Amino acid sequence: AADKIRLIPQDFFAELCEQIIQHLNHKIPGINTAELCQRIQTSGVDINIGDLAKIANTLSFLFSTAARNNLSTEELVSTLGSGVSTLPKHALQVIRHVWNEQGKAIAVSEDVRNMATVGQFVDMKWKLGVAMSSDTCRSLKYPYVTVTLTVADPSGQMTDKSFEMTIPQFKNFFRQFKEMASVLETV
Repeated sequence: AADKIRLIPQDFFAELCEQIIQHLNHKIPGINTAELCQRIQTSGVDINIGDLAKIANTLSFLFSTAARNNLSTEELVSTLGSGVSTLPKHALQVIRHVWNEQGKAIAVSEDVRNMATVGQFVDMKWKLGVAMSSDTCRSLKYPYVTVTLTVADPSGQMTDKSFEMTIPQFKNFFRQFKEMASVLETV
């Protein structure tokens, strides 16, 4: 990951590190690597979303491990600087600054974080559509609902999951949500 980190300008790398720290502190649900990757590419850097996601996962592991081991800023930076494939100077400076400013807060919330191994719901979008015709049927007039869920996995990577439902499936889906809501009201 060190060779890919060299490609990322310091300001974007700092933004990525700060988003990861915020995610580990449960202040944001995840890191939008797709949006950040697009902005980095627009600035003229040739990096793909897969590489940026690997860097984000590596940094998330780095910060959470440092928090778990209660590392000071100097211990973290000296450990990173003495590795086999050392990080570029600008990356070490950013990590030093971010860890020094916000790293200690992770240690408090890391115990809760260790328990969360499932994704976190971020957003839901839906739309109603009507299939008018197909190559096998001229007049369908078939209504359907398309739902897109945005979920942040435990490492903070956000993904969209889309699916379609017939109207009876949607009514069942809605009924189950109403049941969940009524159970939550009793808690």
